[in-house]
Amino acid sequence: MESKGFPLYDRFPGLAGLRRVVLGAYPSPIERVGLAGGGELWLKRDDRNAAVAAGNKVRALEFLLGPVQAGDVVLAVGGEGSTHVYATAVHAARLGARTDVIRWAHVMHPVSRAVARAIVRNVAHSSSSRWAVTGLARAMAWRARSLAGDRGRHYIPPGGSSPTGVLGHVNAGLELAEQIAGGQLPSPTHVVLPFGTGGTAAGLALGLGIAGVRTTIVAARVAPRIVANHYRVQSLIRRTRRLIRRAGDGMESLPAVPVVIDHSAYAGEYGRPSPAGAIAASRLSDAVMNAGASTLLLDATYAAKAGAVALALATSGTGASDRRVLLWVTFDGRPFAEEGEQRMQ
Repeated sequence: MESKGFPLYDRFPGLAGLRRVVLGAYPSPIERVGLAGGGELWLKRDDRNAAVAAGNKVRALEFLLGPVQAGDVVLAVGGEGSTHVYATAVHAARLGARTDVIRWAHVMHPVSRAVARAIVRNVAHSSSSRWAVTGLARAMAWRARSLAGDRGRHYIPPGGSSPTGVLGHVNAGLELAEQIAGGQLPSPTHVVLPFGTGGTAAGLALGLGIAGVRTTIVAARVAPRIVANHYRVQSLIRRTRRLIRRAGDGMESLPAVPVVIDHSAYAGEYGRPSPAGAIAASRLSDAVMNAGASTLLLDATYAAKAGAVALALATSGTGASDRRVLLWVTFDGRPFAEEGEQRMQ
């Protein structure tokens, strides 16, 4: 695989031996927006890192779909309106594979309903359950059959959060470090992102730590604590370190920057919109429009909640003027703009 412009391979050449398929275009853009009332916020526009079905999931899928060939079957699992499931189906189809999905019910809103409809349009077979535990049990049975010897079947973990998938986000951290070094933005004191299954937070923590960037990852929890917790993200960091070392690049200490979980964003149930998220989505959409940047849609399940946390850090409390806050935009709203619940300009 071509490694030019892919800082993970530049830093760890042994990882180039892992199978990867190029799905995105990197680096994703950096934008600065001024905030009404004063202050500023930096945006990492991962919602523009691919021509179709962009977002943070693309980075993990480049590695997770690496072994997939035309005619294979991919299993994606997640909530009824899961952007991970949607992105998996779209990008697997680009490789000539079909996608089966197992989903479970959760609170829905206009954008998640639009995503759910898009999933149905892009998959070969879909089954649903009321409870996540039931869906995961079905997925494990499917995975067991694939591990029994069917090389044409590929299980993709929820959210793409496995050490292999996390490598894509380690690259993202190294990519951001290069943009900082190139003067595209000042070194952020805080990098804010939604926290569900933890793969993005773990990878960025490792990538930025390895690059020597002094910052803190602020993970805005959007899922129940049983899924989104400190142990899970630290476990992903440890397991990804082991994967890098097994590839022959284990001489470095592979430090990670701190990850702080912000529980204020969670609205009591996965997928449930929050008033603070709705205000943040509107405010940031206006700020982006005023800056002349690309249209921004923050979904109520993930990105709007992280936006609320980012705005609070950038504008509120003692020391806000000294903070340099970057919001990692994880949701590609372009396919759902007409059906979205947020105002688009």
